[in-house]
Amino acid sequence: VQLVESGGGLVQAGGSLRLSCASSGIIFSINTMAWYRQAPGKQRELVAAITSGGTTNYADSVKSRFTISRDNAKNTVYLQMNSLKPEDTAVYYCNAKLEFRGATVSDYWGQGTQVTVSS
Repeated sequence: VQLVESGGGLVQAGGSLRLSCASSGIIFSINTMAWYRQAPGKQRELVAAITSGGTTNYADSVKSRFTISRDNAKNTVYLQMNSLKPEDTAVYYCNAKLEFRGATVSDYWGQGTQVTVSS
């Protein structure tokens, strides 16, 4: 199983970035896909998630600025990040999770991509 993130980088406050996560080795369409982030000295936190049915949820801190989407034909999940703030600086991780009747069947992580927002 591989989850490969791309699209991170350095951007000025107010700018935009689009992260991508290409997956292989999983049945992408049935997994809930999510983006997490971890800033230095802080715990990893959920940024956004999208279920196999397309239902999305977002952290309050990114609502109206970030958009998660998925392309099942390309086995890829995206995170469009607009109006970036310095506090969005973190390593962003892609996650693929499959659950069945409340139990986690599989849970995979990418290696992370750095997003740095300068003020």
